[in-house]
Amino acid sequence: MQVFYFLLFHFLLLIMDNSLATLQSTFKTHSPQLRSYLFRLTAHKEDTEDLLQDTYIKASEKLHTFENRSSLKTWIFTIATNLAKDYLRTKKRWAVDTMDKAKEESLRHPEIYIARFMEINQSSPQGAFEIREHINFCFTCIGKTLPIEQQVALLLKEVFDYKISELARIMETTEGVVKHLLFNARKTMQHIFEKRCSLINKQGICHQCSELNGMFNPKQNFQEQLLKLGLGNHDAAKDAEKLFQLRTGIVKAIDPYESSGAELQFCHFEHLHNVVEMNTQPE
Repeated sequence: MQVFYFLLFHFLLLIMDNSLATLQSTFKTHSPQLRSYLFRLTAHKEDTEDLLQDTYIKASEKLHTFENRSSLKTWIFTIATNLAKDYLRTKKRWAVDTMDKAKEESLRHPEIYIARFMEINQSSPQGAFEIREHINFCFTCIGKTLPIEQQVALLLKEVFDYKISELARIMETTEGVVKHLLFNARKTMQHIFEKRCSLINKQGICHQCSELNGMFNPKQNFQEQLLKLGLGNHDAAKDAEKLFQLRTGIVKAIDPYESSGAELQFCHFEHLHNVVEMNTQPE
């Protein structure tokens, strides 16, 4: 009998070792995508790294509860999503005009902010300004104005190509609820882009793409760059869905950590976070 329990004990240890090795391998394979997802939720580099580490720790601790009802990747994303939602609930959602306030602050203190942006642009191997990366930047910013559940659903479906059934499992809800969240998220995003973005609406109030491109790339033809991206000559009201799909296609193709303008974008996001904090402090 003692021999039996001895063998059983070592058999269980072997299973646990193999399971942990599988987790480590799966986590390593998907950590770039997971990190990208968490950053798009938080827009904060340091907090993203903390959440990524916390996800691995919690997955390791809870590995014995994994029941193969989904893929291990989906299970890991579920843990990351729950941790991220807890984090986001401690933060104020961004206002639609957050980028406007950040621009105003930059212009009030150009010797601090614009000087820093230009320094990164001129000295960093990831300091380039590209219109497609600013479109990605804006997508993240506008996404942070959505209710948390809508932001999560939109990113998982439109950027990371999860199926509705997988979203329901990750978000621990029904497929009907997921579809409703996606419908509202898309509708809100399209409305904000249509009203604000001068790329698709000549009456749009936000011109930061053209203004920043003029500052960083003064010799570049802005309209030619838009045409290359497929964003020229569209009627915002008639082509809202098509324009939204073009945007998500651009966003999908960018890893915020590996892009040519990653450091510049990180600096912009840090500036936005500082402005949000400045505008939420009690008087």
